[in-house]
Amino acid sequence: MKLKIKNIKALSKKSKNINEFAKNYFNRLSYIFDKIDHKKLQQFEKILNQTRLKGGTIFIFGNGGSASTATTMANDLGFDIIKKTGTKKTFKFFCLNDNTSVLTAIANDVGYENTFLNQLKIHFKKGDIALILSASGNSENLVKAAKWLINKKSKILSIVGFDGGKIKKLSDVSIHIISDKDEYGPVEDIHLIINHIFAHWFQKILK
Repeated sequence: MKLKIKNIKALSKKSKNINEFAKNYFNRLSYIFDKIDHKKLQQFEKILNQTRLKGGTIFIFGNGGSASTATTMANDLGFDIIKKTGTKKTFKFFCLNDNTSVLTAIANDVGYENTFLNQLKIHFKKGDIALILSASGNSENLVKAAKWLINKKSKILSIVGFDGGKIKKLSDVSIHIISDKDEYGPVEDIHLIINHIFAHWFQKILK
């Protein structure tokens, strides 16, 4: 049986130098990735592809490092797919993190918890879905948006860390990166790895 590899905080204390810590970090990353339910990847693929074929928009969003990955995914599964495959039926990703004027206006005027909800109220239409990225799965602005989408009968996909939080429970399909609380590094690393898995896979099947 494979023994549990200690979390990043414990590994940093244990490591004597940066090279040892790097090796321990990669081992921890591999351990966490191996615990992902890979059937969820297939379910993600199916829902994303169905939305693409029907012309629906995929609203993607998150906070902090997850916001950065949301921006990257919107590019890698949007423009990059067109560039590398020539398909005329690409994914319509809309990243709700990217308009700083809108984000700061909403946060300033009606509260940060409404930053994504208020944008969805403007842009969402029947047949659209959401892809939520989070480490804790408990940020109020994500939860409010998810509950509103459920009332609109929208499908919700998520990639979450730690114990999955509220967002995992609110999602139709959730890729859960099981990790210790506050272990942001590996969760955000694997967010990006999953992005690249989907990007390269869809480049293959749509070319």
